[in-house]
Amino acid sequence: MAGKVKWVTDIEKSVLINNFEKRGWVQVTENEDWNFYWMSVQTIRNVFSVETGYRLSDDQIVNHFPNHYELTRKDLMVKNIKRYRKELEKEGSPLAEKDENGKYLYLDFVPVTYMLPADYNLFVEEFRKSPSSTWIMKPCGKAQGKGIFLINKLSQIKKWSRDSKTSSFVSQSNKEAYVISLYINNPLLIGGRKFDLRLYVLVSTYRPLRCYMYKLGFCRFCTVKYTPSTSELDNMFVHLTNVAIQKHGEDYNHIHGGKWTVNNLRLYLESTRGKEVTSKLFDEIHWIIVQSLKAVAPVMNNDKHCFECYGYDIIIDDKLKPWLIEVNASPSLTSSTANDRILKYNLINDTLNIAVPNGEIPDCKWNKSPPKEVLGNYEILYDEELAQGDGADRELRSRSGQSLGSRGIRSRDSGRTVLTTWK
Repeated sequence: MAGKVKWVTDIEKSVLINNFEKRGWVQVTENEDWNFYWMSVQTIRNVFSVETGYRLSDDQIVNHFPNHYELTRKDLMVKNIKRYRKELEKEGSPLAEKDENGKYLYLDFVPVTYMLPADYNLFVEEFRKSPSSTWIMKPCGKAQGKGIFLINKLSQIKKWSRDSKTSSFVSQSNKEAYVISLYINNPLLIGGRKFDLRLYVLVSTYRPLRCYMYKLGFCRFCTVKYTPSTSELDNMFVHLTNVAIQKHGEDYNHIHGGKWTVNNLRLYLESTRGKEVTSKLFDEIHWIIVQSLKAVAPVMNNDKHCFECYGYDIIIDDKLKPWLIEVNASPSLTSSTANDRILKYNLINDTLNIAVPNGEIPDCKWNKSPPKEVLGNYEILYDEELAQGDGADRELRSRSGQSLGSRGIRSRDSGRTVLTTWK
C-alpha cells in the first residue's frame, strides 16, 4: 500500500487545510520530507532561486510555476501580450489583423497600457490625443486595490512623481514601477453599479498548454452607484470592485458580500440581452484567457513539479466587450460569506483532484491529462495536443462571429472534450 501524501503550507486557510485533512494526508514541516507544498508567491521565489533554491524530487509538487509573474505582474502581462501580438503579426497570422485605424480586430483585449516611469513620454503623446479621457494607475506588484488611483490631468501624474520623491522621470532606480491604463469608463452596470468577474483558471502544463476553466466564478460589485463624473474620481467605492476595499463601505452587505455567481450573471444577460449575444460574450472571455496563456507560454518555466490556479479579473463594457484587467497568482482564499467558503472549498478540492491524481503520492512524470470524471466543476478550456489539427483560420472564423456562440465545435478524444475552436 502506498504511503500517505505529506503536505506543507505557509497559507493558514481552512479551505486548504480541511481539504488536506479530508484526504487523510499528513502534515509535516518544510524541513521534513514533503510531497505537496501549497505556498505563497514569496516562498516559491526562494524554492526556485539560484542562491537558496533546492532540487525537487519526482514525488514533490508545488502550486506555482517558478516565473508565474510573467502573467501575474501587471507590467509583464501587458509586455508579453504586446510581444505575442507582434509575433503573430510577423507570422502573417489572420489573428493579428488590424482595422483602418491600426487597432487589432481580435487581439484588442487589454486596455491601452504604459509602464511608468519608463513609458512616460509615450503616455503623454497618447493622453494628448484624447485629453478628456480617464486613466487608472496601479503599482505593478501589489494586490487588493492597494496604491490604485484615477487621473484625468497630466498635472496629477507630475504631482505623483514629486510625491514619490523623484525629481524627474529619468531617475527610475528607487521608484516603484506602475502601469497606467486607459480606464474603462463605460462599464456594463447592473442596478447602476460597476462589477467585475473573478474567474478561476487551472494550468497543469504550459508546453503543451493544458488549462481548465472553473464553472463557479463570481461577480464582485461596487457598493456605490457608478458615475463617470470627474468629481467622483477619488471615490474608490464607485470604481474599484476589490472586496478588500468594498467591505469598508457603508452599504457593504455581509450576507452576500456584494457577489453574484457567474450563472446568475449569465441568466440576467440572457433575459436582458438575449441568449446569442450572451453565449458570444462568454466565448470571447474564454478565448482571451487562452490567448493570454499562449502569450506567456514561451517564456514560462514549464517545471514538471508545478501547476497553478489563477484568478482572472475581467471587466465587461456596455457594448458587451470583455477586457482582461489582470491575473492573480494567489487568488484570495479568505471567505467573506458562507457561499464563498463553500465555493473556495470546492475550488481547492477540484484543483487537488486534477493536480494530485487519486490523492496519492505524486509522480511529476505523469502526463497531466486526467480523465473527465475527476474534473468536478472544472471543464477543459484548451488542450494544445488535442487542438494540433486545427488551424488559425478556424479560430478566426470563430472570432469574427461566423461560428462564435456555437461552443458545439468540439472534438472528442479518449473521453475528453476539447474546444477545438481555440487553436
